[in-house]
Amino acid sequence: MKKTLITAASLLALGSLAACGSDSDDGGATGGSGGDRLKVVASTNVWGDVAAQVGGDLVDVTSIIDDPSKDPHDFEADADTLLEVSQADVVVENGGGFDDFVETLLSSSKTKATVINAFDVSGKADGAPKGAEVNEHVWYDVPTVAKVATQLAADLGKADPDHADTYEANAAAYNKKLAGLEKAEADLEPSVQGKPVGVTEPLPVYLAEALGLVDKTPAAFAEAIEEGEDVPVAVLQETLGQIEDGDIDLLFYNDQTVSPVTEQVRAAADKAGIPIVPVTEILPKGTDYLTWMRGNIDAVSSALSAR
Repeated sequence: MKKTLITAASLLALGSLAACGSDSDDGGATGGSGGDRLKVVASTNVWGDVAAQVGGDLVDVTSIIDDPSKDPHDFEADADTLLEVSQADVVVENGGGFDDFVETLLSSSKTKATVINAFDVSGKADGAPKGAEVNEHVWYDVPTVAKVATQLAADLGKADPDHADTYEANAAAYNKKLAGLEKAEADLEPSVQGKPVGVTEPLPVYLAEALGLVDKTPAAFAEAIEEGEDVPVAVLQETLGQIEDGDIDLLFYNDQTVSPVTEQVRAAADKAGIPIVPVTEILPKGTDYLTWMRGNIDAVSSALSAR
């Protein structure tokens, strides 16, 4: 997994600014029962949207990464980002190595925030062999999103006991809508189960698994792209060969992390008449998680309906 780095020099500079701006009379939470809304900081707008659904008008949500036109791995922190983290009541990170910059920001600030790590909440690493690489893109796993919503309700309720029932009710209503997404996946699965697909990165693999699709991408290809490394020539030829021979019925293409190699793979899929389903690492502008993920499910259905 590619990791976003923050330099030591920038942390020294940002840390001094955050320290100046984060002091308060009580040194504690700023929201909820104290009269102000709780402050939630999320690493991306995916988790920011979930927090907004659970918190409603009782919370202010800041998403650190919210521009779908940029590669999240190129993120650079600034003083405002560190200040937001230092003043947060709750911080939601993806974890699993996707957004390590959050841990760096947390350790460099004076925050007393409760931290929710979605990857840890997912339980995906439980039972995995020691040292094994586990797919960190857990926002493509709808049950994980529901678990995070439930955890958010619990932690917001602890920070703001006067509105604990509201957070719990909001999470229950949201999880009911998420259950609708799971039903959409279950309804589609019988017609697409077992169909072979390719990916430029393991971004949508949890979605593919929920639909019963079979990822045929050479592991070395997806790993190299995700790590930002050169793809071995033999591996690239194997990947292109799958496409040219029609061994896959669909290509999931990460629109946010593009390289000459991924563009070559996409061009090959276009030439071979293989449907391409674009996927992204964060929410497109003007949409929410439910609409976005339903769109992904519908895109797969449309792409495979004629295959």
